[in-house]
Amino acid sequence: MALPLGEGGGGSRLRRQLESGGFAAGEYVKQLSQQSDGDRDLQEHRQRIQALSEETAQSLKRNVYQNYRQFIETAREISYLESEMYQLSHILTEQKGIMEAVTQALLLQADRDDPALGARRAAADPHSNPFLPLSAKEAASEEGRQRTLTTLLEKVEGCRDLLPESPGKYLVYNGDLVEYDADHMAQIQRVHAFLMNDCLLVATWLPNRRGAYRYNALYPLEGLAVINVKDNPPMKDMFKLLMFPESRIFQAENAKIKKEWLEVLEETKRNRALSEKLRLEQEALPHTAPPPPEATNPFDREDEKEPAPEEETVDLSLEWIQELPEDLDVCIAQRDFEGAVDLLDKLNEYLGEKAMSQPVRELRAKVDERVRQLTDVLVFELSPDRSLRGGPRATRRAVSQLIRLGQSTKACELFLKNRAAAVHTAIRQLRIEGATLLYIHKLCHVFFTSLLETAREFETDFAGNSGCYSAFIVWARSAMRMFVDAFSKQVFDSKESLSTAAECVKVAKEHCKQLSEIGLDLTFIIHALLVKDIKGALQSYKDIIIEATKHRNSEEMWRRMNLMTPGALGKLREEMRSCGMSTFDQYTGDDCWVNLSYTVVAFTKQTMAFLEEALKLYFPELHMVLLESLVEIILVAVQHVDYSLRCEQDPEKKAFIRQNASFLYETVLPVVEKRFEEGVGKPAKQLQDLRNASRLMRVNPESTTSVV
Repeated sequence: MALPLGEGGGGSRLRRQLESGGFAAGEYVKQLSQQSDGDRDLQEHRQRIQALSEETAQSLKRNVYQNYRQFIETAREISYLESEMYQLSHILTEQKGIMEAVTQALLLQADRDDPALGARRAAADPHSNPFLPLSAKEAASEEGRQRTLTTLLEKVEGCRDLLPESPGKYLVYNGDLVEYDADHMAQIQRVHAFLMNDCLLVATWLPNRRGAYRYNALYPLEGLAVINVKDNPPMKDMFKLLMFPESRIFQAENAKIKKEWLEVLEETKRNRALSEKLRLEQEALPHTAPPPPEATNPFDREDEKEPAPEEETVDLSLEWIQELPEDLDVCIAQRDFEGAVDLLDKLNEYLGEKAMSQPVRELRAKVDERVRQLTDVLVFELSPDRSLRGGPRATRRAVSQLIRLGQSTKACELFLKNRAAAVHTAIRQLRIEGATLLYIHKLCHVFFTSLLETAREFETDFAGNSGCYSAFIVWARSAMRMFVDAFSKQVFDSKESLSTAAECVKVAKEHCKQLSEIGLDLTFIIHALLVKDIKGALQSYKDIIIEATKHRNSEEMWRRMNLMTPGALGKLREEMRSCGMSTFDQYTGDDCWVNLSYTVVAFTKQTMAFLEEALKLYFPELHMVLLESLVEIILVAVQHVDYSLRCEQDPEKKAFIRQNASFLYETVLPVVEKRFEEGVGKPAKQLQDLRNASRLMRVNPESTTSVV
């Protein structure tokens, strides 16, 4: 039968089919289901599609790696080109300075040669004329300050694009400083700071170029806080700059320069805040329209319409609004996340549905920048790189604030990632004991306790976000897969006995049922993940029993068992009674003899033990595997008894074989069938057919027809 997927070229054929533009997944699955013979074909097709998916993922990963390498090489070339452009810019700047110096020297020489020409040039120069009007002097001063700023910034590499020239920007103060590490107070580097009327520029020294600097950082004055550091010899003349999310410590040359820096920084910040406040107040003032001319016609007044109400203005001159950006910076720096979100809620409530004027938009832009900073800090608090101690409750603070900021989806994702890392770490740190059952007890306790705590905390944090619960179910399934991997590696990969595996699975099921306290049932997931390993364990143990039974059958002499002592006989009676063989006493004789062969007794004990352990592992997906294994084991003994009965010529041995056959069919098989029905909940037709087939042998024992 031809199927859409086959060996050899099936993979490439499937790839072409999936890449075609008219591919319909529903029609493909429908066709596949109609043409397949059963579950096995569908499983094989699924494996091939999975293999194709993994191959595609590997190919994509290789392409990403190659593109990443090319990106790194391109970035390196850009860096080289940028450095060359910087060097070229500085060479041109130096050439410009040389040309200006030469021009000035030539002008001075010309002035000395012709004094009248020098006097006329001095009269035309605003900077050298003390009798100009005041407005002209101010213009000259402003122009001089901007020229000074431009000249100084030409010496700083990489700041041209960051500091666009604007009419109101000028240099206030500048000087050399030494930067120290905030944690260890170790000297880091020499810097040169340029304080302008709206920002602070920090540049580092270029070692081989005198008077030249490289851009390091730029800080707006609105988000900058200055702190005086108390002298602690030999560390003195220092001050600290706070700008979220970092802080830097600088040392001045002496106490006088430090004092100048502190004073000029504070004064510049005050001037900046005052000018910003005045600008906002002017923009917030309502624009009054000129009064209309009085009407001369008295009859027109009745038809006059009432003037349209003016648009409601927002008063942004309140002190708490003016200080809101700085207050947000302080809250974020002090990790007062609740206070920061309270301020944002207060602002949103104040603004409400009012019109978005230009001042409100500017305020919103500043606040949105702080919101992004606050979100980044909260995201970092929930990242798996942070300490995982404290359990799920340790994340509640960050999660609740993210939800208040409207980031519930991100909060859910980060919370579940954090808990997944915590569970993985707890399982990895669990010590592997010598006894498998002891390790499984610890593993189940650690995993299911963590899962239960995570579920309760999730229900508390996301009580009002029902859309996040599906994400939790997906996370719980992935966490359960992680648990099953560790469980199977210790229980099934180490080839433990079936009884040990059954006890371990029983412990895992009992812990899994504890999750029903919060309405979470993951039993079906653990069944689906364990079914493959349990099938393998059952089939492996079945093969061991069959091999042992065949080995005993090959050495069978058909003799009665002699247990030698009454104690051994009593022990065997207890074992057979525990297996459900209540009529075993009728097969015992005097003087510690048992009227059954050693092969049949050993087979009975081994088969019943297999059935009991298998029922501990049972769930519906394993029904046919368990039933087929039991039938195969029983057939080995039945075929051997049937063959021996047909081939034996000695009447006494033949009667003894018939007695063993009667024990198997009338005692062992009914007990197996009854115990299977009790453990599974429904009768097994295959076992009934196997027991009924034995009637042929009992009716005509001389027949050469086999019962199978």
